Amino acid sequence: MLLSPAAERNKDRLLAGLRALLGERCHHPLFALELGSGTGQHVVHFAQDLPLVTWQPSDISAESRQSIRAYISATQVKNVLQPVHLDAGEPWERWAGLPRGACDIILSINMLHFCAFSTIEPYAINGIIIPDSNVQLDRSLQERNPDWGLPDIDVLRQLAFENGLRLERMMEMPESNKCLVFRKI
Repeated sequence: MLLSPAAERNKDRLLAGLRALLGERCHHPLFALELGSGTGQHVVHFAQDLPLVTWQPSDISAESRQSIRAYISATQVKNVLQPVHLDAGEPWERWAGLPRGACDIILSINMLHFCAFSTIEPYAINGIIIPDSNVQLDRSLQERNPDWGLPDIDVLRQLAFENGLRLERMMEMPESNKCLVFRKI
């Protein structure tokens, strides 16, 4: 099992935000797709607290999918499906064979800055990156891969709108991270 200290630190805050967003809906059966599930720490944590949600974890990395399987096995959660290979850069039709409309929730944590955007600008509000740790993260990501970096929230808002979503809320998270919540229009 892979361990991410950052995932461990923010899992409770993310769960609280998810529960607040779902409200009474979390008491009904739902289907959730997590894009870029990474280690698997978040998905099993969410599944333990939200037993009526069936979770489909995914990751492009075979090592991450193995870690997710290990977390599922270790925690014995019953509402987490086996992880699937999913490249979020591919068209929806290639996303694990899921038909459009199959997901009540699509969750992506710590993934957007590893995606290529043709209109990439630093992850910022009005082009400004703060604090300095995020400036350094952006620089480090772009040194590793020029297509990576912290995208501007306005770019994400426009891409979402073009795909039938609207940015509903931006929540501040620990360590200067942000949680962006999009809903169907």
